[in-house]
Amino acid sequence: MRVALDATPLLGTRTGVGVFTFGAMEALAELPELDVAAYAMPWRGRGAGSLTLPLGVGRARIRLPGGGVDVLHGTNFAVPRARHAARVVTVPDLALLRFPELRTRKARFDLRSLRRAIAGDASVHTLSSFVAQEVVTLLGADPARVSTVAPGVPPLAAGSPTAGRRMAGADRYILALGTVEPRKDYAALVRAFDQLAAERDDVNLVVAGADGWAVDTFGEEVRRARHGDRVVRLGYLDEAGRSALLRGASVFALPSRYEGFGFTPLEAMEAGVPVVATEVGSLPEVLGDAALFVPAGDDAALSDGLARMLDDDALQTRLMKAGRNRLSRYSWRACADGLAALYHRVAAER
Repeated sequence: MRVALDATPLLGTRTGVGVFTFGAMEALAELPELDVAAYAMPWRGRGAGSLTLPLGVGRARIRLPGGGVDVLHGTNFAVPRARHAARVVTVPDLALLRFPELRTRKARFDLRSLRRAIAGDASVHTLSSFVAQEVVTLLGADPARVSTVAPGVPPLAAGSPTAGRRMAGADRYILALGTVEPRKDYAALVRAFDQLAAERDDVNLVVAGADGWAVDTFGEEVRRARHGDRVVRLGYLDEAGRSALLRGASVFALPSRYEGFGFTPLEAMEAGVPVVATEVGSLPEVLGDAALFVPAGDDAALSDGLARMLDDDALQTRLMKAGRNRLSRYSWRACADGLAALYHRVAAER
């Protein structure tokens, strides 16, 4: 069976969708029954010729409607129309529906593309059961055409905890990783940190990731904070820098208002770092008993959770052990097997 996946998420800054796309392609290419190719959406990304693809993944020339493949898999809300191929579309999350105020021009385009795919003959793939239920409830998709296949966790690159502490400017620090945008609510994290910082003058807060839209809100919160001089803002990091920060961190914080999966807290668990996260979206499903959960939008609860994690060695040890166990649920081979089963099913039903 020949399948072609949209590799557009591999262009530019790598987000969670890009992590899934690369990991899934790499694992699928190892399955002997599949011939895996990649294509790029001409209207969604530029520079497709610069794509770095996993070993064993070829390039497909998709001339709409697509031919020469059995299954087209759109990895990020959109999938081309095709006369002769079954279609699968991945829905990473539905933040664009849950939070209309967060809709960018791209988000509105993604939503239109997704509605067209669901109204057509595309089957839906999600990374979590939470998002699968949202697709059914909010978009009216047929539950029989919605499948959940969880991804693996990207392998953590080699990195030095000492280098991470040097980047953070402190031996103890709270770390947040991800694009700085309203959905991540790093402004709330700054306020929560400000509450605990007075009694813990050896702790910094590090926020690392690319600038998203409305990033000025985060900067304003830092400027207002009494301990804003201990908030370290780093941009997008390479794998070595990211690994160093993870390995050196005392606590990983995820204060999001919504998540469709959540790679970064799993990466923190891989690094042996305890996690404090908001109890929203897919996070309870993905992280289970391996994180300390706090209510979203409650600065005091987030501050208390972070302080407790910093001060309670027994809690840290318990959650680090639970994190190692939790990671065993996620593998790229299981992801590939699940996607292959989905491809065979949708091809047979066409």
